[in-house]
Amino acid sequence: MNNNKLRDSGVKLLCTGLKNIKCKLEILRLSCCDMTDEGCSDVSSALKSNPSHLRELDLSGNNLGDSGVKNLSDLLMNPQFKLEKLHLNDCSITEKQSLILTSALKSNPSHLRELYLSWNNLGNTGVKHLCAVLKDSHCKLERLRLSWCYMTDEGCSDVTSALKSNPSHLRELDLSENNLGDSGVKNLSDLLMNPQFKLEKLHLRYCDITDVSSLTQSLTNSKALQFLKELDLRENEIGDSKQRLRDELRDSNCVLRADDDDLFTKIRRLFT
Repeated sequence: MNNNKLRDSGVKLLCTGLKNIKCKLEILRLSCCDMTDEGCSDVSSALKSNPSHLRELDLSGNNLGDSGVKNLSDLLMNPQFKLEKLHLNDCSITEKQSLILTSALKSNPSHLRELYLSWNNLGNTGVKHLCAVLKDSHCKLERLRLSWCYMTDEGCSDVTSALKSNPSHLRELDLSENNLGDSGVKNLSDLLMNPQFKLEKLHLRYCDITDVSSLTQSLTNSKALQFLKELDLRENEIGDSKQRLRDELRDSNCVLRADDDDLFTKIRRLFT
């Protein structure tokens, strides 16, 4: 139902179906439906009545508000609610709300595989709250998207530290459009050195990066290239260090996006 003007009244009508015990819906997508905290609370309430089946929930692009996030968090704490994919991009989630949300995720972390929180004002404090979930040994998150979350190198350091504690599961990490700088990349480079960290996609577009020598060195001295398939460094002024990185990736299966266009620059030697 994405991109329809359901508003809260339309969502409320939909919820009469969701709470029916005969409803076994597994995927519910309601992004950009002009929903507020009222609609989010109705969805959460309906799913509390019938929590067992849903595996993917997308509420992106709606202003959930304090009460909406609180009600959703209460639902996430239900042990019968075994959600695998939660998409909350651009939901105006604040640092305060992120504490409530991540506390709920920490209480029931074992099922979630995808968490998308891009374009929310989490800041370093909100990201730090999330890291309590990431470092939990029961957390088996595979995809994490935190682009444009007003994070700096401090938040990036917290993320990498948490993932060092629990490195085995994550396959995709998107930290694009945050002010990570070279020190943030250095922390990520240290993480890539961990042989248990088997990341396949790393997105760092527009992160104020000027030097990728530490990243290049970590890829040279680790097994990371056995797993890494996609590296996005577009819209960073990485200058001469870009060519060294290209050379390092030349014989790998990794696809580098380092130019300011939407075409993949394939870093792969063709054998005849």
